[in-house]
Amino acid sequence: MNTFSPTLFATKRYAVVGLGNNGLPAARGLRAMGAQVVAWDDNPAAREAANGLELADPTQAPFDYDALILSPGIPHCLPKPHPAAARAIAAGVPILCDVELLFQAVRASGSRARFVGITGTNGKSTTTALLHHILDRAGIPAEAGANLGPAALSLPLLPHHGVYVLEMSSYMLERLADMRFDAAVMLNLSADHIDRHGDMAGYAMAKRAIFDRQRPQHLAVIGVDGPDCRDIAAWLDTRPARVIRISGATPSLPRGPALPGEHNAQNAAAATAVARHFGVSDDTIASALQTYPGLPHRQQLVATVDGVNFINDSKATNADAAERALVCYDRLIWIAGGMAKQGGIDPLAPLFPRIAHAFLIGRDAADLAATLARHGVPSDTVGTLEAAVPAAFAAATRHNAPIVLLSPACASWDQFTGYDQRGDSFAELARALSATPSPSTTPSLAATPSPSTTPSLSATPSLSATPRRTGAT
Repeated sequence: MNTFSPTLFATKRYAVVGLGNNGLPAARGLRAMGAQVVAWDDNPAAREAANGLELADPTQAPFDYDALILSPGIPHCLPKPHPAAARAIAAGVPILCDVELLFQAVRASGSRARFVGITGTNGKSTTTALLHHILDRAGIPAEAGANLGPAALSLPLLPHHGVYVLEMSSYMLERLADMRFDAAVMLNLSADHIDRHGDMAGYAMAKRAIFDRQRPQHLAVIGVDGPDCRDIAAWLDTRPARVIRISGATPSLPRGPALPGEHNAQNAAAATAVARHFGVSDDTIASALQTYPGLPHRQQLVATVDGVNFINDSKATNADAAERALVCYDRLIWIAGGMAKQGGIDPLAPLFPRIAHAFLIGRDAADLAATLARHGVPSDTVGTLEAAVPAAFAAATRHNAPIVLLSPACASWDQFTGYDQRGDSFAELARALSATPSPSTTPSLAATPSPSTTPSLSATPSLSATPRRTGAT
């Protein structure tokens, strides 16, 4: 594995604020390249974990840095700038993300390795992992990371023919300076992170930055299943890069069991377009689509107990993402809740007839319960996953529903460190049920009678393993 020179950034001085999944690897990576790094986190526990780094609050001294590396989850503008960001703006110091520094390091090392950026409100993690899988099957040196772990500055130096496949959140895209993507992908847009971007137009502009600075030899891939992306596609036609439009409704190469549904057809079309751009044959792409193992926390089958499949779709942190799971099953028990996004779960109403019973957790469970009640969906507000999983198992047997689906349609931060911890907890609780008596021997919760027919299971989720996600959407 190639590494970066220990003197590559010897003349640089950086402040790194936020020592989580992105910031800590960034601080360590920059220091390994010879930079002088001052690191800080407002959380004392995070500072204690930063062994060997120079720790100092950069707002308490002259702000004489080449750049501020601000972790993606920390705002530099809306809803309120972090004090370090305010100091950087006042001092004219650029605020960057770790992906920008990776690009600078690769080019400063003399490598012409290609960069792929993949964004969208939903599907970008699957598309990132899928493209990496295709390139690996094609024998092309490739590394995947950024918003889907590992962090950008923990990736190795790739040779000229190598490819970095980077999942890019809106938070990261608004902190790029010189970076340009050899291939840039925007899958879709739906309302998300409005508190950070002000409104939908601001969110769209942040996402659109993935196409900035592209040249005629580069590729721009755009999903056109929604009006916001169709507007961006029209804008791309005025830009220099070659444009490919994709849609979940467009026939594609055959996909394997880890890529069910129309949304995954779009993900596969995006990965296929980029792979072809890098010279991968259709035969290799087709084989990779069949063997792709899937991602954890995305319609992941984590347990089967007494004929009931427990599906971990914890990555569904908004209604649009949850829709992509709900549409795959004809009859299910639903576990949802957490910190609801703008619009709540109202957009899911057409799929509510599939839900035999819902169990609601987290901060905004009452709001979700009110929505379900308006549509006649029986639900119980149980508060925690520890209560929801056994209750859902009992309800699945009672209603003859073959699926217990965790697809929360909400963020997880009220009760968990992230969607991955939420999904891991669900999986552990589901597997533990196999060691307990079956629901038929335990008292049941009050229930509303189920429909008289039991539709068949319409999709089989995949088992999978892949790096954890490190940021936002």
